Amino acid sequence: MVDTYDADQIKVLEGLEAVRKRPAMYIGSTDVRGLHHLFLEVIDNSIDEAMVGACTKITAVIHKDKSLSITDNGRGIPVAIHKKFKKSAVELVMTKLHAGGKFDNNIYKVSGGLHGVGVSVVNALSAWLEVTVKRDGKEYYQKYQHGVPVEALKDIGSANTTGTTIRFFPNNEIFETDEWKFSILDNRIRELAYLNKGIEIELIDKRDDKKVNYVFEGGIKSFVEYLNRGSNVVQEAFYFEKKKDNTVVEFAIQYTDAYLEKLYSFVNNINTIDGGTHVYGMRSALTRTINTYTTKNKLCSNKLTQDDVKEGMTAILSIKIPNPQFEGQTKGKLGNSEVKGIVDSVIYAELTRFLEENPKDAKLIIEKMINASQAREAAKKARELARRKNSLEGSSLPGKLADCSNRDPELCELFIVEGDSAGGSAKQGRNREFQAILPLRGKVLNVEKARIDKILANTEILAMITAIGSGFGDEFNEEKLRYKKIVIMTDADVDGAHIRTLLLTFFFRYMLPLVKHGNVYIAQPPLYKVTKNRKSHWLFSDDELSALLNELGKDKVDIQRYKGLGEMNPDQLWNTTMDPLERTMNQITIEDAMAADELFTVLMGDQVEPRREFIMENAKEVKNLDV
Repeated sequence: MVDTYDADQIKVLEGLEAVRKRPAMYIGSTDVRGLHHLFLEVIDNSIDEAMVGACTKITAVIHKDKSLSITDNGRGIPVAIHKKFKKSAVELVMTKLHAGGKFDNNIYKVSGGLHGVGVSVVNALSAWLEVTVKRDGKEYYQKYQHGVPVEALKDIGSANTTGTTIRFFPNNEIFETDEWKFSILDNRIRELAYLNKGIEIELIDKRDDKKVNYVFEGGIKSFVEYLNRGSNVVQEAFYFEKKKDNTVVEFAIQYTDAYLEKLYSFVNNINTIDGGTHVYGMRSALTRTINTYTTKNKLCSNKLTQDDVKEGMTAILSIKIPNPQFEGQTKGKLGNSEVKGIVDSVIYAELTRFLEENPKDAKLIIEKMINASQAREAAKKARELARRKNSLEGSSLPGKLADCSNRDPELCELFIVEGDSAGGSAKQGRNREFQAILPLRGKVLNVEKARIDKILANTEILAMITAIGSGFGDEFNEEKLRYKKIVIMTDADVDGAHIRTLLLTFFFRYMLPLVKHGNVYIAQPPLYKVTKNRKSHWLFSDDELSALLNELGKDKVDIQRYKGLGEMNPDQLWNTTMDPLERTMNQITIEDAMAADELFTVLMGDQVEPRREFIMENAKEVKNLDV
């Protein structure tokens, strides 16, 4: 029987109740990503104050009670009573969606928090929130519980400075976790400090007395240099900032001897991960400028393509505009049509001037682009040859692949296994219905240091591309993916970790959608088998071993350490590592693509010193190091 559907069934969610009912609509999710989105919403308000010149310092603190506070020395949220709503402006900002000073261009000429829902959403999703405002010589305070004011805004004393502090404790009945990750907050405030030159931003973690402080007078030029610290650079970073009409364009670019492009774009400090009209304008200007210069100076007989121009390029494009139009709730792509022409014309003029004033740098950059053009032609021939052999089309699977019988990608798993011995055990121990095995033989290529033609010539890389079936690079097609889960299964030692990193580098650089969508996993084989009184225990770390030995005692305990997967028989490998009901697998995700990009450059690039510094900084945490 169909339930009655009439006016009584229409529910109206008042105020912040709608946010608590459907939090994912406002912050994306309630997992670790959604939790950290609360921080972004609050700090963006402080950054907006900085962008209008009203704030010079921002301090974020992770407190021991797991609450988080953000303090700025801006103007302070207005405190006067609003004539219409008969409440303080502070309370309106904290409790009303779409309440704020960002809906005209008088208070904030540009702003990242365009929707005016940020801090009210944080309040709605917090168990409690406290706001302290210093303004007009006084200090004001108000506390909320579950988004509801505990009391009216009150005057708590005098103040000789201005600013706002918001401290909140996320509601653990809404969020899946309440653990703040220092690295995620650190990456974002460093990014914001680069994008807003001269602004000081610090992060203090009172849980373990950790602290970082950033201020970059060089802005995004320093950002580019930081991203390239693990690479061999071709020229000094070029940077400019220009205003045309109501648009401010900041652009920094530097070429390295690498083969991959690093381009990050921002609009009003928002990372436009899917690009947009500003990026179209930049790419058009870059290619046009280079070809105009090479033709004028007779440096190249052929016209260089966009692919030639972007190889080895590290660039940051940051624009600030009054009324950005973003596509989608995530603000990932800019849609303002007028921006393309503005960015194109400004970059064309400034880059032309740079090339003409720096002929030595121009020659080095263009020589690299000519080499890229020649390599692109070689790669095209390699692709055509591979296709003629059917090795990239998926119709001829590699001979060493032990495929599964099921043909539904949603149900299928591909285990990429290190070595023939482990591959043999995996083939015998697997469930042939849905588990496929691809053993790797020989060293996996470090794609961070190789052009595409060399990558296509590598037997192991080619076998992976063929088995996975989705293509790679610009030709990646997720609809052709043959396995929903791609599992890296290597030995639990240093060599296994190295192979694992090489494979992750390949997936990140050439099959990024697999990583973004959570298709890549790392198997967790046991390190030890401990047996006492005919009862076996499988252990995955030295800490687990110590804890178990303390529990069992050391009399008549048999300890077997597995140096490699090949030492395990098929049944053991299935029971511990491959059985979906028993196994432990780590899913590879990207919380911050830029931080991941930087990590792979440092770990797999040519420069030794940045890699040594990274290892020294993370040596104590290496057991829990997340890629």
